[in-house]
Amino acid sequence: MDADFWHSKWEKNEIGFHQNKPNDLFPRHFDRLDLTPGARVFLPLCGKTLDIGWLLSKGYTVAGAELNESAIRQLFEGLKLTPHVSAVGPLIQYSAPGIDIFVGDIFDLDAKLLGTVDAVYDRAALVALPTEMREKYARHLPEITQAAPQLLITLDYDQAEMKGPPFAIDEAEVRRLYSAAFQIDLLEKADASGSLKKDIRVHQAAWHLQPR
Repeated sequence: MDADFWHSKWEKNEIGFHQNKPNDLFPRHFDRLDLTPGARVFLPLCGKTLDIGWLLSKGYTVAGAELNESAIRQLFEGLKLTPHVSAVGPLIQYSAPGIDIFVGDIFDLDAKLLGTVDAVYDRAALVALPTEMREKYARHLPEITQAAPQLLITLDYDQAEMKGPPFAIDEAEVRRLYSAAFQIDLLEKADASGSLKKDIRVHQAAWHLQPR
């Protein structure tokens, strides 16, 4: 899976992964991150998620990373914000008061460029990546965020019924990827059947990752 795959999805508007409301588990468990207003939350592979608007409305600041530039143009249009756009090395930075989004390959983003991160909210990144890329990502994310605490949302289903993305991530996979750096707590597991394909049984899970 390469960048062209995702660019094609956005170009064709094949963005079933984009939810038309904030994720249900997100506001229900966000308080577990124990943040104060003004804290900076990083959303990897954020797309144009409405979760960003929710965070800004609650007084938090946001950083994000996204491969596709049109998604970020749509994000700022939806937020009714006019971004300042600048090149930062191999990435493009879209900024407005309280928000910084880095467009390009997330593996080109480093801790210095990203800046302070108080927490990570990952709804769309881990589930978007195939196995070999997940391992690289799970090493990279703590490096660029100084192992900030994380609220992680995953999906689990019979991978034989759909090839993904989004990919099925079960508890064993979460612990395999993150147990060395984080204490992992399952906060909730909820039925999400019908969210991918009508006939596939899906569960959605929320995890709290606390640095060891």
